[in-house]
Amino acid sequence: MIGKIGKVAVLGSGVMGSGIAAHLANIGIPSLLLDIVPKELTEAEEKKGLTLEDQAVRNRMAATAIEKLKKQKPAPLAKKSNADLITPGNMEDDMNKLADVDWIIEVVVENLDVKKSVYEKVEQYRRPGTVVSSNTSGISIEAMAEGRSDDFRAHFLGTHFFNPPRYLKLLEVIPTKDTKPEVFEYMKVFGEDILGKGVVEAKDTPNFIANRIGTYGLLVTVREMMKGGYSVGEVDSVTGPALGRPKSATFRTLDVVGLDTFLHVAKNVYDQVEGYEKDVFDPPAFMKDMGDKGWLGSKSGQGFYLKQKGENGSEILELDYERMEYGPRKKLKAASVQQSKQAKGKAAKLKALVYADDRAGELVWNLLKPVLIYSAEKVYEISDNVKAVDDAMKWGFGWELGPFETWDAIGVEKSVEKMEADGDTVPSWVKEMLNSGTASFYNEDGAFYDRGDMVTPDINPKVINLKTLKKDESNVIMKNAGASLIDLGDGVANLEFHSPNNSIGLDVMQMVTKSIDEVEKNYKGLVINNQGKNFCVGANLMMILMEAQDMNYPEIDLVVRQFQQTMAKIRYSQKPVVAGTFGMTLGGGAEISMPAASIQASQETYMGLVEVGVGLIPGGGGNKELYLRQLERLPEGAQIDLQGVANQVFESIAMAKVGTSAQEAAELGYIRPQDGISVNGDHLLHDAKQKVLHLADGGYQPPKRRKIPVVGETGYATMLQGAKTMHFGGYISDHDLKIAQKLAFVLAGGRVPKGTEVDEQYLLDLEREAFVSLVAEPKTQQRMQHMLTKGKPLRN
Repeated sequence: MIGKIGKVAVLGSGVMGSGIAAHLANIGIPSLLLDIVPKELTEAEEKKGLTLEDQAVRNRMAATAIEKLKKQKPAPLAKKSNADLITPGNMEDDMNKLADVDWIIEVVVENLDVKKSVYEKVEQYRRPGTVVSSNTSGISIEAMAEGRSDDFRAHFLGTHFFNPPRYLKLLEVIPTKDTKPEVFEYMKVFGEDILGKGVVEAKDTPNFIANRIGTYGLLVTVREMMKGGYSVGEVDSVTGPALGRPKSATFRTLDVVGLDTFLHVAKNVYDQVEGYEKDVFDPPAFMKDMGDKGWLGSKSGQGFYLKQKGENGSEILELDYERMEYGPRKKLKAASVQQSKQAKGKAAKLKALVYADDRAGELVWNLLKPVLIYSAEKVYEISDNVKAVDDAMKWGFGWELGPFETWDAIGVEKSVEKMEADGDTVPSWVKEMLNSGTASFYNEDGAFYDRGDMVTPDINPKVINLKTLKKDESNVIMKNAGASLIDLGDGVANLEFHSPNNSIGLDVMQMVTKSIDEVEKNYKGLVINNQGKNFCVGANLMMILMEAQDMNYPEIDLVVRQFQQTMAKIRYSQKPVVAGTFGMTLGGGAEISMPAASIQASQETYMGLVEVGVGLIPGGGGNKELYLRQLERLPEGAQIDLQGVANQVFESIAMAKVGTSAQEAAELGYIRPQDGISVNGDHLLHDAKQKVLHLADGGYQPPKRRKIPVVGETGYATMLQGAKTMHFGGYISDHDLKIAQKLAFVLAGGRVPKGTEVDEQYLLDLEREAFVSLVAEPKTQQRMQHMLTKGKPLRN
């Protein structure tokens, strides 16, 4: 029986080791971060008079790594103070502390002999029953365990995180023949439920699943580029979102990963395979030359791309790999690229490229075809089934579709015919599948083809899929163009937005009102959640701008009034409402969340009131809600510093501060201590549903309407003085100052004495008047137009 993992030791404080320690800290698990003892003093240490025997020097590697975590971008820490959960040490003085931990993760250099020597030391101090794992990206797990005791081997396995551990979902778990089944199962569940990962079981083969397929695909792409005479930029222009891959596509991804890392991973397979695979995993000479020159990508300042300042500002140049010189970035122009962009749905977009008879189509077919065939050849060697391979590529490399899902999308039968016409050999089991009458690797119900049968995957009961639920129309309680109310079972309903970008328009507001009426009559409570890219990026800006350009201000006033009334409907619902937030939860998205009885936020929730970016202030009650939340955070009976609270809220909204994690959003006051955070985003809807049931079963009562103390005219002057100082210093524009004046007036409660208690509607009326007056400003309309066309704020 495995005990609870409450404390962890991470051996190795490099980018990966410190990143894993940061991920553990983000979920509240303390860790001991150990590294080697330095052999030389730094200049700074010498100046301080330190010696190699001083603890600060001996722990330098780990301590420095922890400090770096606080500055890295993207941030490995969900909030900087999480670093306090990581204790630095070294692998000479602190190995005895391994007796106090429940899991030891080895993340040292990728060298078998070094790893084995570390395990020899670990075994001297490790408590029997403690789990030990390696984060190796491809060295044999079996080979590492050789020579260790029975208990060590029974509790030893591979746990391969992907970098950066906070953001990449994949965790490959690799057992050995000696790993106890209960240890393996425990780590799979722990990985999913506690670490929040997508866990895939991999076999102990070179580079496991994702790096094996991904590295092969990247090298095939490089060879196809050279063979077809394409440029680096041309390849990237069609191997990113056009193929359902990340924007970084092929070569930008290599720059981010680091060419040295990539070459090491490729060599790992090269050293262990034979035949055609050995040829593929031997990178072209120009890539090795880049490695020798130190052109490793982002970490060295240049790689396949080079950013430099030109006459028109910064420009990005691409590498001409034949001349080893940089030149203007090119894009592949072909009819199929445009056709793919205009096609609806992933399958149609892919088919438009894959089967096109032009330069883009030829490139895409020639780089996709070998990856599909290779995946089919290797699937049972590296994993248990096609789903494991697809999941690994989606979670580890950010592909929208795994290789077998991609094959289904382009049509298995049609593509196999084309492959064979090209003279390629398709693995026999794929042909057998087609001959048996099964036309695809997956069916509509999510079952997958496996050795002659369609197998239904085991799904964690914490994963609720709205798309699957909606297949049974009886689960759809009501819907309109902007949202649907869905029965989640157990007396809980879910309001799902499906408007463009999940923005809040009149149709969504109408559904919120109707949904709460329905829930108050027939359900225990309501979740507001969807499974799109983002929870909600705000109100329908296009609608507001069009009305403003028509000078239809009474209509805007009416819409804002309706928005405020809808938010009040959420706040005072007789049944608990829980907002399940994730991704971008901005502007109106934050405003629809804050009045809820509770928020259940994904760890990766980016929340803030950002309306000043489009020349506005929050209009749906956001100013009042954030102010109330800050008041509620103060201990009962404490002397209230109203001005301090008002200043804090003013600063957050005026500077459009966004919490870049749920924990940062909590520091800003958007999320309260009684709200919840889900580390695994796939479990968010389940967790939100459980929160509704907990509130309902506990006899939920809505909040009572209350009077709100405000800072009044003197507080208004104080807030405004800060804004004027910034304006005088040239930090904000005239229009920024005007927005700040309006915001300060709303938060101060207008022209009333300090300490006056006002009701909510009074504050909402002030907010609405300020919002509508700002909409009428030409500079605000310019900002709105710029955001809609360029996707970024205009400073005017």
